[in-house]
Amino acid sequence: MKYLRYRKDGENYFGVLEGDTITELNGDFLKGNAEKSSITYGLDEVTVLSPVEPSQVIGIGLNYALHAEETGKPLPEEPMMFMVSPSAVISEGEEIELPTLDHRIDYEAELAVVIGKEAKNVSEEDALSYVFGYTIGNDVSDRHLQKKDGQFTRAKSFATFKPLGPVIETELDPNHTGVKLTLNGEVKQQSNTNDLIHKIEKLLVKVTEVMTLQPGDVILTGTPSGVGALSPGDKVEIEIEGIGKLTNYVKE
Repeated sequence: MKYLRYRKDGENYFGVLEGDTITELNGDFLKGNAEKSSITYGLDEVTVLSPVEPSQVIGIGLNYALHAEETGKPLPEEPMMFMVSPSAVISEGEEIELPTLDHRIDYEAELAVVIGKEAKNVSEEDALSYVFGYTIGNDVSDRHLQKKDGQFTRAKSFATFKPLGPVIETELDPNHTGVKLTLNGEVKQQSNTNDLIHKIEKLLVKVTEVMTLQPGDVILTGTPSGVGALSPGDKVEIEIEGIGKLTNYVKE
């Protein structure tokens, strides 16, 4: 099932998307007791919001084998974790802003895991039971600052650097799904999560060894090969099989 958040007449709501029709829910889907109402809208009648407002965003670096190969780096023995400010999250259709035009700032198409219940020290066997569903993320990254700092937080936490959405899909095999990014209509990234070095279950085990995750928190699971630079005016579309398409423009 596809869940989303949207704005209508200045108010924010939770809903279920079936085709192009949104059915309003009577509460927050993350709380587990939201039911469908009789109110429906077309997608063109509302503004779609990021599907969650996470308290924590955890990124995973260098997690596709072919991406590791293109960077010339060895495969990491354990997931490479970093934190991203939740204030970087934006929605479907919102603009990505490039704060420093003389820096190389890259797109990164990623499958994003949305946590459904409190998770700490989970086992690999039970890991997916802590997942509410999956959405699409664009892990926009300032490579100049990433290299300068030797770590990722500043380079990936600028306002607008984390588009998420447009929906959360609850029925998905996260380790076998296609990922594609097009820039101005040209395919730049095309892969499948079966190329992940550390599968989704292992990511959940390793992250929750370190920290406690809460409903709505997000894990960005890494990007395939083919990353490249953004420029003002670019149109970035990320499509993940079974979820849909996330579209954002770069502010001119």
